[in-house]
Amino acid sequence: MSSRESINKTLLVAFCLCVVCSIVVSGTAVILKPMQDANRVLDRNKNILSAAGLYDPAVHSDEEVAEMFAAFSPRVVDLHSGEFLSESEVSDLGIDPASYDQRTVINDPELSEAIPPEQDVADIKRRVIYPMVYLQQQDGELSTIILPVNGYGLWGIMYGYLALEADGNTVKGISFYELQETPGLGAEVRNPRWQALWPGKKVYDESGEVALQVVKGTGSGQYQIDGLSGATLTTRGVDNMVEYWLGENGYGPVLDNLQSVSGD
Repeated sequence: MSSRESINKTLLVAFCLCVVCSIVVSGTAVILKPMQDANRVLDRNKNILSAAGLYDPAVHSDEEVAEMFAAFSPRVVDLHSGEFLSESEVSDLGIDPASYDQRTVINDPELSEAIPPEQDVADIKRRVIYPMVYLQQQDGELSTIILPVNGYGLWGIMYGYLALEADGNTVKGISFYELQETPGLGAEVRNPRWQALWPGKKVYDESGEVALQVVKGTGSGQYQIDGLSGATLTTRGVDNMVEYWLGENGYGPVLDNLQSVSGD
């Protein structure tokens, strides 16, 4: 066998091996995708329930998570108007509430937009125009409002959920599901002991302005939450996140409309 024939056979074997490996990898990805999607949805639901103070990983099974989450209704809102979209409007936008991940459309010019620098308190640059919020009803009455929130911390954007009581003014809880903060410092936003400081705090003062603050050091009263020791920039990031998303450029109009509907 000539050296040329040997090289050709080697290349052929390598090519065939690459094709087989590609088929195996692609097939595995296709087979696992439904499982990955289901796990992603399950993780989202756990974080939403955690923000509402309903989920404890040491107590609740995945089956119980599904049962508890069934009490929540996903609703798409238009941040421009503060109004909830109808099912037909959601469909026209190509949004499937069951699988909608607003982070995947953050650069879609039809579904997201750049935030003017003078408004970008949370330093996130862009936002989705049609975020998904989650409403829980008990005995026919609104009981919990879950809002997706994000804001820049020390090393990157922190993503989480903020839960409010039906009055749209009393905090029920908070959870973070993705962040790049320093372990033991900024990452303590995930610490249950720090998150336990949030329930019962008030968002708006008597004039309707956002008064809730995450302060440096120890907070006091109904509008302040303790900052994180040794994590000044993360503390400031969470505070900015609250200011932006609960203000007039965030969910403020949505919460106002919810209260108007509830009061009718």
